[in-house]
Amino acid sequence: MNRKILEIRNLKRYFLVGSETVRALNEVSFSVEAGEFVTIMGSSGSGKTTLLNVLGCLDRATSGDYFLDGVDVKNLSRDELAELRNNKIGFVFQSYNLLPRTSAVENVELPLLYHKGISNQLRREKAMKALEAVKLADRFDHTPGQLSGGQQQRVAIARALINDPVMVLADEATGNLDSRTSYEIMALMQELNGKGITIVFVTHEPDIAAFSKRTIVLRDGKIQSDTLIGKPKSAKEALALLAPVETA
Repeated sequence: MNRKILEIRNLKRYFLVGSETVRALNEVSFSVEAGEFVTIMGSSGSGKTTLLNVLGCLDRATSGDYFLDGVDVKNLSRDELAELRNNKIGFVFQSYNLLPRTSAVENVELPLLYHKGISNQLRREKAMKALEAVKLADRFDHTPGQLSGGQQQRVAIARALINDPVMVLADEATGNLDSRTSYEIMALMQELNGKGITIVFVTHEPDIAAFSKRTIVLRDGKIQSDTLIGKPKSAKEALALLAPVETA
């Protein structure tokens, strides 16, 4: 029996805007098992950003249950939530969120600075291993300004992997990239998922969602559909079909 990485039951998140109650999430229920690659889709106002914030332990639900790797999130203190985020979740953001004057390997090391008992040598070894996993070991001393957008996102993915999280949570991770680079990132995501890494990928792009094994579509704060994909598209094959890049 597979282990459930996350499980939410009857999740509600309401906001009071003036005298009006906005039901951003309304009785949302689903679970994700270890090793799944799930995309969450929805247009603006569908509730996907609110759901992302709840799943990432950045916001609390109004009611309902959320279990992350067996931990009941609902009753945790702010400090306990922060510790859970740092130990259980690897975040990948649309805007990379890298320190501009810091090398790739130092950016990757950042989450481990909060872990007492990890030596400088071990922290560097783990960061280099994470960069190797995203095929950037030869760029470890480059700053973000010396890297392309796709390479910066790879650094961000390496940073998300360094704590060996139970789940990588990606927020529109291809949103700032062109088609070719987006497919390269999705090929990397498929490769990481093939190694057993659980991925929850938030996107509004159907062609990106097609590379995952399952797609959950939100509309008006509710799940409109939850579809298993028998054979996801291969990002590497899609990449090969693009026109070759012209070089001078």
